[in-house]
Amino acid sequence: MPQYHIWTVGCQVNTADSAKLAAGLRRLGMDPTDQPRDADLIVLNTCAVRQHAEDKAQAKLGSLKHLKRTNPNLRIAVMGCMVGPRTARGDDPITKRFSFVDTWAQPQRFDQVVNLLDLPGIPEPEDDGGEFWPEIFPDETRPTAFVPVIEGCDKFCTYCIVPLRRGRERSRPIDEIAREIEAHTQRGVREVTLLGQTVEAYGKDQPPVDPVTDHADLSDLMRAIHELPNLRRIRQLTSYPPDMTDRILEGMAELPKVCEAFSLPVQAGSDDVLTNMRRGYSVAQFRERVDKVRSLWPDVSISTDVIVGFPGESESEFQDTFDLLEDMRFDKVHVAAYSPRTGTFAERNQPDDVPHEVKMERLHRIEELQRDISFQINNRYLLTDVEVLLESTKPSETGGVERHTGRTRTMKLVHFDAPVGKYQPGDMLDVSITRVGAWSLQGQPSLGSLQGQPSLGSLQGQPA
Repeated sequence: MPQYHIWTVGCQVNTADSAKLAAGLRRLGMDPTDQPRDADLIVLNTCAVRQHAEDKAQAKLGSLKHLKRTNPNLRIAVMGCMVGPRTARGDDPITKRFSFVDTWAQPQRFDQVVNLLDLPGIPEPEDDGGEFWPEIFPDETRPTAFVPVIEGCDKFCTYCIVPLRRGRERSRPIDEIAREIEAHTQRGVREVTLLGQTVEAYGKDQPPVDPVTDHADLSDLMRAIHELPNLRRIRQLTSYPPDMTDRILEGMAELPKVCEAFSLPVQAGSDDVLTNMRRGYSVAQFRERVDKVRSLWPDVSISTDVIVGFPGESESEFQDTFDLLEDMRFDKVHVAAYSPRTGTFAERNQPDDVPHEVKMERLHRIEELQRDISFQINNRYLLTDVEVLLESTKPSETGGVERHTGRTRTMKLVHFDAPVGKYQPGDMLDVSITRVGAWSLQGQPSLGSLQGQPSLGSLQGQPA
């Protein structure tokens, strides 16, 4: 039986794309392997949003050269955001550097990967650049699943490579998404995260559900999946302030399964920097949307993204960002130092003029600030009970005990110990928090906390 190996780096959309490709390859008769040396096909699903991710992918590629030399029949494919139109055409210098790669496939061009294989039953893509295998859904074996609902981005922030790699916004039909999520829940999935580069842009190209609107939106999609049996939680990722209409937010707030957790990137706390980034909103508008979310979900958890050292960022503009984070007190801040992405507007027109050491100093200042804020927020959970969806289990150093890990509705990571075999991934239970840290919580199961629903283990093997 031919075997495949998929290596993935980057965002949750890449994770979902890799899972879909894996499901398709299994449908075609291939088996997965964790060992690249045993594979007939190796796929690297790459990210180019940050330089570190691109460097990591190129290092991984370099490590495969000897495998290709010793096994000429091995097929190697590179896909994901590192592959642009020039790369796919062979005009990018990287294709010369790694000439042993058999194909460079742009995001979701799964057809270019499977066409490397001499296998029966390979379907044709629906259209050039359209979604391949629209009815093949990942075979999830975990209690959580990422479900892409909108592909691409229309925002064209000056620093961002995503629109140049994944194209314009294209929404999947509601009924197709609902079928995928139903298939997941029949395999034991309890929580789904609806994915999009700007997820509230979902539905602008889809027919209306409500006759008073001219198109579908994210709240319509959530209503369509809300009553699916065994689905317990609904999340969304990633938000963009101008797309977060009152209709969407208020519609989401009416649905109990929608979790009170948002990822809402601000990127900078200075209006001038936001303008240079072409983010499409002001600091005041961002604050207003956060206030709206917090008014609808008083216990909401909000994470944000920040770029430090953007071209032209002064010390006072960085201080504006620092002050905004100190004032708004987010649960988590993902901070990155600016690195130019080839082909973006910023790379062509905005010189990378903030010294590296200044970027690092600013990054570390935000990390230190956020460590204190996150600890203070998490400290509120001490000696309280929280609902946890158990995601993973591993042996503990203590005999007869397992270490369990799960998340709250507000995306807090929770660790607890329990006797071997008592809980399984997919169980939902209340956990009493006894220790807190900046990035996670620890506790113990509350008495009688296991809620009455089938675990993931009891559902394995049921038909989708």
